[in-house]
Amino acid sequence: MKDTQFGPKGWTPDRLGSQAGKTFLFTGANAGAGFQAARILLSKGGKVVMLNRSAERSAAAVTALKREFGAQAEVGYLRMDLAELASVRAAAAEVLRTVPRIDALICNAAIAQVPVRKLTVDGFESQLGTNHYGHFVLCGLLHERIAETGGRIVVVASLGYKMGLRRIRFDDMNWERDYAANPAYSQSKLAQMMFAYELQDRVRAANGNVEVYVCHPGASATSLISTSGGLLRRASGWLMTKTPMVQTAGQGAFPEVMCATEPGLEQRALYGPTGRMEFVGPVGRGTLEPFARDKAVMERLWERSEQETGFKWGI
Repeated sequence: MKDTQFGPKGWTPDRLGSQAGKTFLFTGANAGAGFQAARILLSKGGKVVMLNRSAERSAAAVTALKREFGAQAEVGYLRMDLAELASVRAAAAEVLRTVPRIDALICNAAIAQVPVRKLTVDGFESQLGTNHYGHFVLCGLLHERIAETGGRIVVVASLGYKMGLRRIRFDDMNWERDYAANPAYSQSKLAQMMFAYELQDRVRAANGNVEVYVCHPGASATSLISTSGGLLRRASGWLMTKTPMVQTAGQGAFPEVMCATEPGLEQRALYGPTGRMEFVGPVGRGTLEPFARDKAVMERLWERSEQETGFKWGI
């Protein structure tokens, strides 16, 4: 059934009031949908802190945003590499030292379709380590600060979660056997979603003060399309951006901004485009496949994630 919560045009930034006094923390906001989401929130007076791997690209993004919104625009960055848990811990410590409030932590960064199996410095398959484990630890380290202001955690997922094995490969999560780029990416995004839905349950059981939302950008013309995978995949991705089946990065940013700001959303949901194949179209509540919220698997994944990362949540 087509979502009609926000009318025929779906959710747009026109619904946003002033965000003055609010702080939004992003992973991966120096390009693509994350950058566009930062633009939208800055345009409404919000403060943006980016956690990015590349200092050079981050500095360029900050310069561009200050050029657009003025030198007084509250935007900055801290260096963090999600693929290195030591870097995640160091960045989180710096956030806790320098960022007094977090109204939303938007887990936007991701790597995709890594053509040849690679491991992170911590020994994880690179997509699982970056997309899931890095965010798992970051969210845990910042959870209490987010709760202090009744803030939100927004997990930016992907429709790729249902295009692979549609399960967590607990017997070989690091793909020592039969590595393939797409299934490994799919597992990493499914893991992110299941983490978010399990966190919702744990916050509720603890009478906690953090809301957790899951969204996806649909098919958007972001750097992830043009830089992911091998040469053939990048070429086909570029061609795809020239078709009506792909929307702009700006449109791809709408779901994460909505989930960071809009009141009255359902938590056990997946938000994103609601048009053709949910790749494009008006933003609202989309289709969430039941396997992504299998409680037994969610609990098992949580325990495994704590074990692998050496980080135990206090919830």
